[in-house]
Amino acid sequence: MIGRLRGAVAEVGEEDALIDVMGVGYVVRCGSRTLGRLPEIGAETLLHVESAWGEQTGLTLYGFLDRAERGAFVQLRAIQGVGPKAALAVLDVLPPAELASAVVREDKAAVARANGVGPKLALRIVTELKGKPLGDGAGAGFHAQIAPVAPGRPSASGEAVAALLGLGVAEPQARRVVEAAAVRLGEDAEPPALIKAALQELGR
Repeated sequence: MIGRLRGAVAEVGEEDALIDVMGVGYVVRCGSRTLGRLPEIGAETLLHVESAWGEQTGLTLYGFLDRAERGAFVQLRAIQGVGPKAALAVLDVLPPAELASAVVREDKAAVARANGVGPKLALRIVTELKGKPLGDGAGAGFHAQIAPVAPGRPSASGEAVAALLGLGVAEPQARRVVEAAAVRLGEDAEPPALIKAALQELGR
């Protein structure tokens, strides 16, 4: 079983990336948030990988930029009715820390924002994950406890994402460009600056 890949980003598609590892190209399925955070073509990256085998699809590799996302994906997949596509969609709108917070708050609506996840499945996800740590569930014996996020003033990035959503930008794309803007401007950037830089990323 492949647990991780370190190599150069050769191609980035809508649903997957091609990672060149010493001349061998691995096709890795990723969520849109992960794809948007990959380095430029030709740059090296490290992906934490979850391998899955299907009778019709053969071996499929799912890639994540950190172990917490990979672990959350595994735990989501263990829930009845949650396929890999739905699990990736959940992590697109709710990274592990935010997913843990939504579970603590029993916020089914937040989970249901993911493409392909209806209210019933969102309720099942919240119920199944209640009280469980989100971490590396791939069998390595490591679990990273995600501390619940106390409700309060949204982060600068959160405010910027909300502003872009108000302009009609799709949530995965809004998160991607805001994260890119935050990397460029630094952690102390204020929401107006983040919004302006994110719109520049979108070419608006």
